[in-house]
Amino acid sequence: MIHKKRQYEPIANYGIIGNMKTAALVSLNGSIDFMSFPHFDSPTIFASLLDAKKGGYFSVEPQMEEMTSKQLYIPGTAVLITRFFSESGIAEITDYMPVDENNMEDSYCSIVRKVTTIRGNLDFNVSCCPRFDYAQINHEVKKSQNTLTFEAINDGGTKVRLIADVQLKTKGKDGYATFSLKQGESAFIVLESVEEGEEERFSEIEYYSTCTYYETIRYWRKWLRKSTYHGNWKELIARSAITLKLMTSAAHGSLIASPTFGLPETLGGNRNWDYRYTWIRDAAFTLYAFLKLGFGEEASQFMDWIYTQCVDKDLHLIYKLDGGIDLKEEELDHLEGYRGSKPVRIGNGASEQLQLDIYGELLDTIYIYNKNQTPITFEFWAVIAKQVEKVVEHWKEPDHGIWEIRNEKKEFLHTRLMCWVAMDRGIKIAEDRTFPYPEKKWKAVRDEIYQDIYHNFWSEELSSWVQYKGSKSIDASALLMPLVHFITPKEPRWLLTMEAIDKYLRLDVLVYRYHNHIEKIDGLEGEEGTFNMCSFWYVECLAKSGQLDRAIENFEKLLGYANHLGLFSEQIGKRGEHLGNFPQAFTHLALISAALELDKQISRKNF
Repeated sequence: MIHKKRQYEPIANYGIIGNMKTAALVSLNGSIDFMSFPHFDSPTIFASLLDAKKGGYFSVEPQMEEMTSKQLYIPGTAVLITRFFSESGIAEITDYMPVDENNMEDSYCSIVRKVTTIRGNLDFNVSCCPRFDYAQINHEVKKSQNTLTFEAINDGGTKVRLIADVQLKTKGKDGYATFSLKQGESAFIVLESVEEGEEERFSEIEYYSTCTYYETIRYWRKWLRKSTYHGNWKELIARSAITLKLMTSAAHGSLIASPTFGLPETLGGNRNWDYRYTWIRDAAFTLYAFLKLGFGEEASQFMDWIYTQCVDKDLHLIYKLDGGIDLKEEELDHLEGYRGSKPVRIGNGASEQLQLDIYGELLDTIYIYNKNQTPITFEFWAVIAKQVEKVVEHWKEPDHGIWEIRNEKKEFLHTRLMCWVAMDRGIKIAEDRTFPYPEKKWKAVRDEIYQDIYHNFWSEELSSWVQYKGSKSIDASALLMPLVHFITPKEPRWLLTMEAIDKYLRLDVLVYRYHNHIEKIDGLEGEEGTFNMCSFWYVECLAKSGQLDRAIENFEKLLGYANHLGLFSEQIGKRGEHLGNFPQAFTHLALISAALELDKQISRKNF
């Protein structure tokens, strides 16, 4: 077996596969370079995306000269195809994680890799090189017949099993295979989790090769048929919806912000965070997108999950999938980071921050859920009312804000705006359902917050609402003001704020969230790219303000920054490169929201 020197692929050169338990990134060269296993927030077994030498990978390499590759999804599914082309032949890898609709929680976690020769007679090399616990501990490999079992040493017995219908071999602690396929022939390689004492439940390779492929396709297409979206960007919205679904937990109903950690917001920089957790803010926005698209089951599951977290407990900013709140931030010094971007962090120190905006995002989603999906119970209302009272008590306090500023707390505009949303939606839910609530007190607080925002966050000098009280900076989170119905999109002060965002934060169709060099607001060194979510917010604001032609143009130009599969990371760099964790839920849900607003405005104007 010949190991090529491994290099870092651009972040955009990946597709995602998953099974609502975990997810893996598959590169254009046929290598799985990132996967936490067996759960989203488990340690990695493949992380060469964060350290090309040490991280571990699972590759399939056609042996062809001067080959090129392309990727596509089977439409309406999360089944990924990678094709390789050369003069000597065409090869194809089909990658997916099997999904059993009838056994979502208990089924094994596995990856199926089907390798096919489309044209010619081709040779292939397969390398399975797991590195357990973020490549921190050693492992053993045992061969039994044509099965390789990799077991981590001294970590509680984490195991994975490699099976195939071609001959598997070992070299050191790694598994590999070399084989040839004639035109039209296929081979299957499967990696699956091993649970101690339940090995008798294992399926043989024939099960994976004959049963799981169409079963998985049927699952995804059946799920997608629940969508009520019939607008102008159907395929794009379907891909974003599937991507968001891939970031939901089948076992718990919680949603992660991204399946990755440590991918940099600036190449070589230190803005490298772990997003494999449930942010109340991100999850609330995601549920908004699901509700608007007609995926009510996901919304109901999350509501059950959030109810459990809120009953007799304070609401936290970030949770593990199972509701745990121990997210101690650590640095993995042994990993060099993506293209040398250090430190690589796991856990998230922002979990200790005060971010009062989460109440507004959550209440807004519950309001939409109650209105359009399922009326909430009085028992749930009692829990919600406690959250509204938290806002009544604390809304005047400074916090760390939506961008999780690692500097001193401020009275941020976005936080104050979301405190108003929490009060407004709490009142509307109560009045819609005739639930008892302290009407006079809540309405007085709502109105006081409104006056505070309108007058005290306005800068005459900048002719704009500003990032925080007394600030000299513009922040793209102000774009949410008309989107949450705080202000009409044609209000004079709002039109001036849009002009300020145009002037200070917009770069063609891309929008920065803020400029750190003006005030060093976030306490971190280095630059970052434009923020995709903010760019889509900007489109939605254009559409709401009546600038439909410009909004459509911006939206469609923005779509050109997606990768070859229609996926987005968090940010776009100066060369148009993807930056930050990938794919990013926030970006895809903002894309969905912008498309829905465009469709609505197009329909109104018979455009």
